[in-house]
Amino acid sequence: MRLDKFLCKSTALCKQEAIQSIHAKDVTVNGVVVTDASTQVHENNTVLLNGERLKARDFRYILMHKPAGTVCSNVDEVYPSLFRYLNVDKVSELHIVGRLDVDTTGLVLVTDDGRWSFDITRPSNGCQKVYRVQLSRPMSSESAQVVADTFLKGVLLQGEAKLTLPATMEQIAPHEVRLTITEGRFHQVKRMFAAVGNRVVSLHREQIGNLRLDVVTEQWRYLTLKEVESFRNHSN
Repeated sequence: MRLDKFLCKSTALCKQEAIQSIHAKDVTVNGVVVTDASTQVHENNTVLLNGERLKARDFRYILMHKPAGTVCSNVDEVYPSLFRYLNVDKVSELHIVGRLDVDTTGLVLVTDDGRWSFDITRPSNGCQKVYRVQLSRPMSSESAQVVADTFLKGVLLQGEAKLTLPATMEQIAPHEVRLTITEGRFHQVKRMFAAVGNRVVSLHREQIGNLRLDVVTEQWRYLTLKEVESFRNHSN
């Protein structure tokens, strides 16, 4: 974690105030004055501010049910921020783990633990994201099998040089499927179905890893310790 961020997480200082304290030589790390705000510090380092040892607040891990018409951002943009529904202190320290489009609904994870979110979003870790997909064109069982086989092999999205990683698709109804992917390219699900001649009408994320969405729209809850640990070095 950057030193200025560590100060913000362990005091009431804002980022600018933290940087000022560092430049003023008020901060030591393991007994050495540090004036570079970007210096990386770890849990086992001894960080003092004006001689007082600092301890970062515990990381937060949150599950939210994103409604349509919101953006996965800390601030309002053209559409309102998802964080409008999150009533917690220091919300600016949080970030969203794997963003969803404005019109996509469902499971979103929120945290201030960068290493944890990296484990979830890194494609090589194979963390599965499960989507329920409504399509504009119905598929017979035969055509659905062809699409499923195509996704399992990987498809070439428009404008990209590499195939998508293997994905699994289960047909629920002629217009509805469940798709499981392990990466998060830009508009990936929509582009995958466009590549096979169909169009996504609505998209809902219902699961990440072993964690299923269990709160109603606009609601949120903290994850349990067991749920948090299930994503450490995820390799499913």
